[in-house]
Amino acid sequence: MPSYYKNRMVRYPLYGLLAVSLALLGLIAFYHWWITVIGLLLIGTLFYLALFLEQRSNKATLEYISTLSHRIKRVGEEALLEMPIGIMLINDDYFIEWTNHYMASCFNEDTLVGESLYDVAEDLVPLIKQEVDTELISLNGRKYRVTLKHKERLLYFLDVTEMAEVVKLYNEERTVIAIIFLDNYDEVTQGMDDQTRSSLNSLVTSILNKWATEYGIFLKRVSAERFIGVFNEKILNELEENKFSILDEVRETTTKQNIPLTLSIGIGADGPTLPDLGTLSQSSLDIALGRGGDQVAIKQMNGKVKFYGGKTNPMEKRTRVRARVISHALKELMIESDKVFVMGHKFPDMDAVGSAIGVRKVAEMNQIEGYIVINFSEIDTGVKRLIDEVKQYPDLYSRFISPEDAMEMATEESLLVIVDTHKPSFVIEEKLIKRMDNIVVIDHHRRGEDFIKNPLLVYMEPYASSTAELVTELLEYQPKNEKINMLEATALLAGIIVDTKSFTLRTGSRTFDAASYLRAQGADTILVQKFLKEDLETYIKRSKLIESVKFSRDGIAIGKGTDEEIYNSVLIAQAADTLLTMDGVQASFVISKRSEEEIGISARSLGKVNVQIIMESLGGGGHLSNAATQLQNTTIAEAEKALLKAIDDYLEGRQQS
Repeated sequence: MPSYYKNRMVRYPLYGLLAVSLALLGLIAFYHWWITVIGLLLIGTLFYLALFLEQRSNKATLEYISTLSHRIKRVGEEALLEMPIGIMLINDDYFIEWTNHYMASCFNEDTLVGESLYDVAEDLVPLIKQEVDTELISLNGRKYRVTLKHKERLLYFLDVTEMAEVVKLYNEERTVIAIIFLDNYDEVTQGMDDQTRSSLNSLVTSILNKWATEYGIFLKRVSAERFIGVFNEKILNELEENKFSILDEVRETTTKQNIPLTLSIGIGADGPTLPDLGTLSQSSLDIALGRGGDQVAIKQMNGKVKFYGGKTNPMEKRTRVRARVISHALKELMIESDKVFVMGHKFPDMDAVGSAIGVRKVAEMNQIEGYIVINFSEIDTGVKRLIDEVKQYPDLYSRFISPEDAMEMATEESLLVIVDTHKPSFVIEEKLIKRMDNIVVIDHHRRGEDFIKNPLLVYMEPYASSTAELVTELLEYQPKNEKINMLEATALLAGIIVDTKSFTLRTGSRTFDAASYLRAQGADTILVQKFLKEDLETYIKRSKLIESVKFSRDGIAIGKGTDEEIYNSVLIAQAADTLLTMDGVQASFVISKRSEEEIGISARSLGKVNVQIIMESLGGGGHLSNAATQLQNTTIAEAEKALLKAIDDYLEGRQQS
């Protein structure tokens, strides 16, 4: 403690003692004057000594303060000029007015004064203009955390290169788990002799082991059709840069052996624990398989999913055994329910309405009340014609209800069946999904990131032509006490015909089997043609869209509407279909307004161009040859610009891979 403070602690008690002593001497003076004289001499001596000590203490204190001030000033100057933190002062024109020595040494310069910030660190200028408080930037191969004091035009640079390297190393070394699945192994090896099967296993294992060794992946075969891979984020980044070429290698190599085998890979990344990574990888694999296989899905803890591959059109891999199992499971769920509600997507097409009628028939076959949820104000001309025909069947027409009625009628024991979509944002009434706990999903689209949560049963087959085809197969395994009537069979057949473009696209042998079954049940093909007829006004509007077509690259045709006219989704899709029939067109895209706030893009392809990947990059989805998306709060011109960029990115990525 400085002597100044010690002196104050001693001085005040001393003055008090002096006062008391003088008072006592005054009393003694009446009796013994000589004692008083001696006392005064002693008190005077003590008082002088106290003053002397106080003066010396004050002098020492002043010297201490002076020395401390000098040291602080010197240290401040030393810190300002020499401490390992860069300091830069700029003017309003972004010229450097002053830096400390450390800042100049970072650029191997004697001084930076007079230099323009545009020349020294151009990346800082937009940050200053945006009034960012702190940012991480790179300068001369080093990383700095820059703190900006906008009012003073002052910048502090803290070198965090080593810390950034540690963070980078941590991120790169995080564990990643992959589940590798041979999509059609059972189908391919069925009927093979042991020698051929062993040869195929050796071939696939050899390809995968070579790939694993090249990238440093631990690979273990856990069953005939499943492998487990363990690696890190750095290796994952390398695989992503290479677009997972292992997919193409396995497909091409096995095809040369006349054994077309494909891979699906589900990857879990960014998980805090190994069980979390395992769950993510299995979920990713389910998504990849739900999208048709022959692709990679990478899922992170935040729910984001990235896809690679999916270049080929999915081959028909489902079996009648699976259809029978699903049909039986659906029957059991319906029997346990008090009511069944069937709902498709917004602005339903023939496939959505036809499959909904089919599912309601399944409920009827099991003596359960079934209702079809539909918004009568959001249906196109073809569906209106179907509804008009349904009115001639009062029992069936009474089962068509509005979303509001469904909300009131639904109970905890009710079952909700979603058809022709799996995205909650696409259904006619999203509140109904939140209202009901028992949900079944039946769809033929490739699975996307957005998926209905916790369904009891999922029947997704991207290999099917339509949802109506799937529902028709389910009907075949239901009780025969209720026969399908002519209109129900016709509605299902209309759904198949619309989605296959009259059996020309995405048509497999099972498609014709389903159509044959419906025809045997009385489906009227003439009535289907009546449903699909269009009026003159619709034909003229579609022609205007086709008239606007412009060719991009590689046989890609793009048509677009105007910012003033609104088209429904069916008309846009029809225009894209028509463009695809033109000579030289490999893929077609049609852009138009669907509402005041929404732009729709419908995409079609003959198979050479994967329009699904292009639409997914714009937030949509679908099939390799049939996809769409919706863009909010934009213009036709902006949507066209975004589409052209997505097409260029896809074509460049395809060339690189």
